[in-house]
Amino acid sequence: MATDNEEFNVPVSDAWGVLLGILGFFAVMTVVSVFLKGDLRAILRPTDTFLSARSSASWYSIGLSYFASGMGAWIVYGTTEMGATRSLSWWGVIGYSTASSFPAMLLMFLGPKIKKRVGADAGYTATDFALARYGRLMHLHVVCISCFYMYIYMVAEFTSLSNVYATVTGKSIAGNDSKDYTTNIAVALAIMTWSYTALAGLPASIFTDKFQGVVIAAVVTMLLVATTSLKRNELSRDEFDDATGWFSKGFEALVTLYIAIASAELFNQGTWQRVWAAKSDFDMRAGFALGALFVTLVMMFFGVMGMIAYANDRDAYDSFQKLAYLSFFDLLLPLPRFWHFVTLALLTTLAASSVDTLQNGLSSVLSHDLIRHKLSANWSRIVVVVFNIAAVIQAADRFEVVPLFLVADLVCATSVGPLFAGLLDKDVDVFGIFTIPAPTELGAFAGCLAGLATVIVNGEINDVNKAVNPYTGKVYEKGFLAYFWLTNTKSNGEPYDCSLCGVKTMVTFIVVPLVSTTACFVFSKLDIYLGGDKAREPFLIVPRLDDGDTRLVTARPVVLDVYDADPKQKDKDDDDDEQPKADREVLVGDP
Repeated sequence: MATDNEEFNVPVSDAWGVLLGILGFFAVMTVVSVFLKGDLRAILRPTDTFLSARSSASWYSIGLSYFASGMGAWIVYGTTEMGATRSLSWWGVIGYSTASSFPAMLLMFLGPKIKKRVGADAGYTATDFALARYGRLMHLHVVCISCFYMYIYMVAEFTSLSNVYATVTGKSIAGNDSKDYTTNIAVALAIMTWSYTALAGLPASIFTDKFQGVVIAAVVTMLLVATTSLKRNELSRDEFDDATGWFSKGFEALVTLYIAIASAELFNQGTWQRVWAAKSDFDMRAGFALGALFVTLVMMFFGVMGMIAYANDRDAYDSFQKLAYLSFFDLLLPLPRFWHFVTLALLTTLAASSVDTLQNGLSSVLSHDLIRHKLSANWSRIVVVVFNIAAVIQAADRFEVVPLFLVADLVCATSVGPLFAGLLDKDVDVFGIFTIPAPTELGAFAGCLAGLATVIVNGEINDVNKAVNPYTGKVYEKGFLAYFWLTNTKSNGEPYDCSLCGVKTMVTFIVVPLVSTTACFVFSKLDIYLGGDKAREPFLIVPRLDDGDTRLVTARPVVLDVYDADPKQKDKDDDDDEQPKADREVLVGDP
């Protein structure tokens, strides 16, 4: 392993060359593709294709795009922390790796249903489903949750890549002496990725993702050979087995990760855009399956790297002289400088592929209303600029990446159940005992609020009124919102081994979506009881935006008996109930 007097010393000028070279290459590729297509008018007045790349991507394009956009620079900190924390070890690494690809499995099932409900030639993202199924109130709520998650993800990407460049150039990421440098790295990433996504929109992101996916796979393979073939990183089987294992804390983290990542990624509108971009349902499903496989393999690679680093220097990690989330750099440091440049190129590619997807996702949240009311889609470009500026400013504070994600994951967990409960648009009679109502808009929104309240109640139960990093002492939040940071501690006040560890965190992620989903149906039942069929209409109508959209909600008071129903007949009825294409276009605003 690296000795104490070794440190990274890549020249700053060379690091800038790698950053600008990689980002510039993707920008040039986009410009060339735009000119080759010849539709230059779309640059000034973006079309539907700019926002959706509708029905244009084959399965391998979707697969590489999901893989490249789902893997950000944060992965050098994620599963490596699991691997370099013995109490998590295999369960933690497998949990993080498979949980990161789990949303793709959900989208294979949910994607065609949501796309059919909104309209294959009318929608853009899941926010359009919220509008078409519920109405404006839930639409605005889902837009806010989605923007919050994508914003936090963007902050994490800017922070991660900036810290990597600071580390590899020998700068400290703990003090303020490198703050200007890391901020400039974030600014460069924001500007360069925005330049080509603003130029060509979602097609540019999918186009560059194909190249980025191949680069990521190739470089990860090279790093695998380089790090494991280095003599000082060699381990015996006994040494490796003694440093790893299958422990209950790791399984707790696995459960937490599955719920947390699935909840959050279902609000990532950049991923949902790929549902509409796929040529067919087959292309979408096959693409997501391929992307999920690649995501799992890459995450496993970094997790195993963390295990090797820990096994080589257990005492240093156990005493916190070395930090688990930086374990990959412990393996990277002894390699020749060439590999440091390769790593910078890899992580720059990872960050660019994630950020350009997030930028397109953010631009999509206004797409429905802009296109439907014949307003310029350039407003979506301005929205992305505002989010980029805010994310760069936030990244300058250099929050730890995993706690940032936990905040966003928990916020998303409060609303994921009520949103997708909207797939039920008929009342269900359960064996003649009681009826499960098709959720109403007010009921769904109340369920989301119940989820938020559940987090606050958990904080009171666990006596958490201040969120403090147990290692650095940094205060994240004070008051009733502090529990969203999930900085739980053991009963004796000591910190857990990692941000994701502990039964309290696992229980919170189990309870919150269960309560919010149950509350959604309970409040919907109450809403219908008090308001009758009127409750099934949109709760909030925005003048001019929603004129003529009073039929958005189709939560019909038709009762389906789950005991007597013939599944084949049910499928036929669903097809019969589906509105004609012309009606769907009116409802969701096909451009």
